[in-house]
Amino acid sequence: MSGARMGARNNAEWCDIVCASHGLTGRVDPDAWSVPRRSPPWYPDAVTLRPGVAADTLLDRIDAGPGASVKDSFADLDLGPYGFRVLFAAEWIHRPPSAAPAAAPLTPVTSAQELTTWAAAHGGGELFRPPLLADPRVTVLARHAADGSVAGGAVLNRSGTETGVSNVFATGVDLAEIWAGVCAARPGVPLVGYESGPDLDPALRVGFTRTGPLRIWLRD
Repeated sequence: MSGARMGARNNAEWCDIVCASHGLTGRVDPDAWSVPRRSPPWYPDAVTLRPGVAADTLLDRIDAGPGASVKDSFADLDLGPYGFRVLFAAEWIHRPPSAAPAAAPLTPVTSAQELTTWAAAHGGGELFRPPLLADPRVTVLARHAADGSVAGGAVLNRSGTETGVSNVFATGVDLAEIWAGVCAARPGVPLVGYESGPDLDPALRVGFTRTGPLRIWLRD
């Protein structure tokens, strides 16, 4: 399986986990993952899982009205005629099993109160709910400053042989330090994810490589 397909599949599973924590039931088949009602903020209503998915068939699976978003995992959809615009482009990334760089440790978040504190530092607020902590596939990681505050973090989700990395953030530390901590938390495990813009370089600095483009489409 290509790196882009691995990343898309893993990310779709993470989107499904987040939606389930908000009471939304997803649907998945070889073409795509989707939810019939609007997904939580910052999360797509559909994720394509292979190239060549028909746009109209995909949009029939979701509420395609204003606010709808689609993760075009292979950057091959044209949703412009349906009233969508490209919100941003990004790159799937992959790090093969290899030695982790030296890094300050990231600590698992294990309680609802810790998750609330982590979410406030991340900026996600009510997006991250306690059911996430009960899912054995999910690990929320935090980097703590000397005063105990959350200085960064990430979310890991396991699917198949690989682990997805998402929601990586840093406040007051180099973002590459958080990526290095992620690698140290899962030594010898293939890691996948996606990043864009200036957030891509810190991942590349710790051994991730680009595996293909994606786009996020939004209907205003």
